[in-house]
Amino acid sequence: MGDDWRTFRARLVAHEQADEKRRGIFSDGSTEQEEKKDIDGAKKQRAKRSIRAEDASSPSENRKLTDILVKGVSSIFSSNHQDSDDTTTNRKKNSNNEEEVVSSRAFIDIDGIGGSHMEDPFASVEEIVAVKKPTISLDKHKWAHPISHVETGCVLLANERLGGAFHQTVVLIIDHHEATGTVGIIINRPLQGNFLKIASESSADVDLSLKLAFNKAPVSYGGPVMKHEFSVLHGFGEVEGSKKVAPGVFVGGSKELMREVRHQNFSPENALFLKGHAAWVAGQLTREIEKGVWYVASASPDFVLRYATKSEESDNHNEPKETLAENLWGDILSCMGGNHAKVAEKNVKAKGDRDRRYP
Repeated sequence: MGDDWRTFRARLVAHEQADEKRRGIFSDGSTEQEEKKDIDGAKKQRAKRSIRAEDASSPSENRKLTDILVKGVSSIFSSNHQDSDDTTTNRKKNSNNEEEVVSSRAFIDIDGIGGSHMEDPFASVEEIVAVKKPTISLDKHKWAHPISHVETGCVLLANERLGGAFHQTVVLIIDHHEATGTVGIIINRPLQGNFLKIASESSADVDLSLKLAFNKAPVSYGGPVMKHEFSVLHGFGEVEGSKKVAPGVFVGGSKELMREVRHQNFSPENALFLKGHAAWVAGQLTREIEKGVWYVASASPDFVLRYATKSEESDNHNEPKETLAENLWGDILSCMGGNHAKVAEKNVKAKGDRDRRYP
């Protein structure tokens, strides 16, 4: 399965969605099975009408046909009567051998010995998908699907009607406990300027060596709580002071990352500094989700780290990467498919409606 179990789950979800499409729902609301029943019913009706039409034919024609069939059958049996007797005698002589051969052949020719063409009745959906060759391709760089619960590493997508600072935001959940509450960071509100500029203008006491090491690192608005404090999102790996939020996604460890930058093992442009964060007390987020404030999803690391990854297009065009990126909120909803994709299509404009917006 690999380290990223979420990819395995995403593949299972993709299989389930494909099965639902194959089962299908017709425009009138009937299912494919109901449509098949209607077709079978129509065939039976046509067969009944054909039988009634034959019964309605003239009695004389029926008698003629009967006489012809009787004569044909009689001639066959009369001409082969002697051969039939000889064959019966031979069969009696070799009855034991013949029975063994026939029995053996009948056993060998059976199709699907041991249920070889039958599905395992005891196998779960997950087991069947795991052992069969995959029929659904999953883009490991770009996948997302809805989930029914909040978990560390999932994302919250704001309802299209939510305004204010959280309008069309994508929030990465970095800590979630039913008893203590939830902490998240907004990951699609890139700010103008690099970390050196923004940290120098902030009232937060940021170490000068850190600002110089990450002078070109991008910064995003992370949320309304402690908005003068900084945290760092990256995909470098587990280092001292960091937390693994999801496979390939990490938060924290800025001091150790600074050492990696100095040793040229890590590019500062592959770290996203978040200014502030979002927080919910115990039970608050659950109530908001029940009211429809948030869509809950699992998304690929490439989606989550969109602004924490150096953009080649940015180098080629000499433009900040936030001006080249698409709307992350809309991209994830579109990838989720179904009604979520319709929400994205309806609420994201073709041009200009990108992530470079400020609360």
